[in-house]
Amino acid sequence: MNTTFARIWVLVTAAVFVGLIATGASLPARAGTLAQFRTELGVIDVELFDQEKPVTVRNFIRYAQSGRYQNSILHRCPASPLTGLSDFVVQGGGVYVANRGKTNARPALIETFADITNEFSTGRRFSNVYGTIAMAKRSGDTNSASSQWFFNLKDNSFLDATNSNNLFVVFGRVVGGTNVLNQFVGRSFGNGLANAGGLLSELPVNFFGVRETVRYSDLYYVDVSVLNVSVESMGNGGTGIGWQSVSNRLNVIEFTQAFPPRWEVLSEIKGTGTPLQVIDTSPNASERFYRLRVDY
Repeated sequence: MNTTFARIWVLVTAAVFVGLIATGASLPARAGTLAQFRTELGVIDVELFDQEKPVTVRNFIRYAQSGRYQNSILHRCPASPLTGLSDFVVQGGGVYVANRGKTNARPALIETFADITNEFSTGRRFSNVYGTIAMAKRSGDTNSASSQWFFNLKDNSFLDATNSNNLFVVFGRVVGGTNVLNQFVGRSFGNGLANAGGLLSELPVNFFGVRETVRYSDLYYVDVSVLNVSVESMGNGGTGIGWQSVSNRLNVIEFTQAFPPRWEVLSEIKGTGTPLQVIDTSPNASERFYRLRVDY
């Protein structure tokens, strides 16, 4: 029996390679997962390490799909005690604004699921270097990650140290939008950082100078969603392309049979925020490369 191959790309504002898929005559296969962090500064596209850190990635996806990362904020961006400038991490996943845009808006903690097992030594080890995303946890408690995550703004390999205060699990990397990350480097109090007390004592804000009160419009909001894409050989000889659609956006499935690519549209569908699938009935489907494009 000849083995056929299908490859898949996910494209959001730029080409992002998510995974290589090999599909036999009757064996389904999945691509990796692409997470999108939508901010007012732009979109950060993150490739998640599904295979290497399965528990961590499933936990993150669970929060995203439950809607608990909607109207969340970037709540921490610490400044260096030596320079007074931010150059370490930018953190989210802990705080959201309830009733955002209404007169009764209020900050609230994201409701958490149970803590997860630390997967630093599971599968391939990834260091906390620039452009990676890792899970936050409680100091001194290795297995305490829940909802909070952070982007590394520089190489922070000391977070890999094997003690209960470190072992921060990297579970993805930025594949698009590093220009957004870079805007959180070089901030200081009175220059893009504010102390709103407690959990918000190192708060990134979109104003410069000092204010007595931080307004909800001063915050950096981040909404997180995931695109799960799969290619499956159908029993009738066709190929099914399935994905978690992006709501209220045009979701375009394209294909090419050669590289350099000449992309052709297979299907255009307005996303519903639910899983969708299209079938490629072409006799050449097994030789095609596919990609999903979502235009923002």
